[in-house]
Amino acid sequence: MSSALPDDRTSSLVDASTAPVADAPAAPPEPRAARRTSTDVALVATFAAFVAACALVPAIPTGTPVPITLQTFGVVVAGLVLGARRGFLAVALYLVVGLAGVPVFAEMTGGLGVLGKPSAGYLLAFPLAAAAAGWLGGLALRARPRWRYALLVAAGLGSSFLVTHPAGIVGLMARLGVGPGEALAIDVVYWPGDVVKNLLAAGVTLAVLRAFPDLRRGRA
Repeated sequence: MSSALPDDRTSSLVDASTAPVADAPAAPPEPRAARRTSTDVALVATFAAFVAACALVPAIPTGTPVPITLQTFGVVVAGLVLGARRGFLAVALYLVVGLAGVPVFAEMTGGLGVLGKPSAGYLLAFPLAAAAAGWLGGLALRARPRWRYALLVAAGLGSSFLVTHPAGIVGLMARLGVGPGEALAIDVVYWPGDVVKNLLAAGVTLAVLRAFPDLRRGRA
């Protein structure tokens, strides 16, 4: 009796022996949510450091208890570039690090002692000011390109005059024991500088978002 296999069985064995082995399944890609979270954390830390760098630029004396610094510039840029949520977190991180004792506030100060200074109201308002700038900036960025710069300036000024200055006036009243009129007279000194800083912040924001358009896309 012949031991040869029928042709169809022989061909099937040959095909099976010569068939290429399927590639092993590729490792699953990193979840998009995880990548997005890690990016957000990096951006929050980066902009917290940016605000700290702005604060360490030498202050300009004004003849009042609170000098002019670049802190508010950094706060507004953080909000306009990152949006309300991440801007708030970046500036809150900066504030927490400073209150913990790291000298990242104006004039290289830090620690809880800064809350006893006349500038305490301004300082504590910074995270909310960044959030306001981010929310208003999001509205500005939905406008036609030719209007965006002006609307971003308005967003920065809105955050300054709706959040930072009122809180600063309350802080001046509490720490200096002055009335609303006297506190307002002190606060007015900072208005021209704030206008200039917001003009610059809007320009910086547009430049950053042109270079990195995904920074605000789909983000709060």
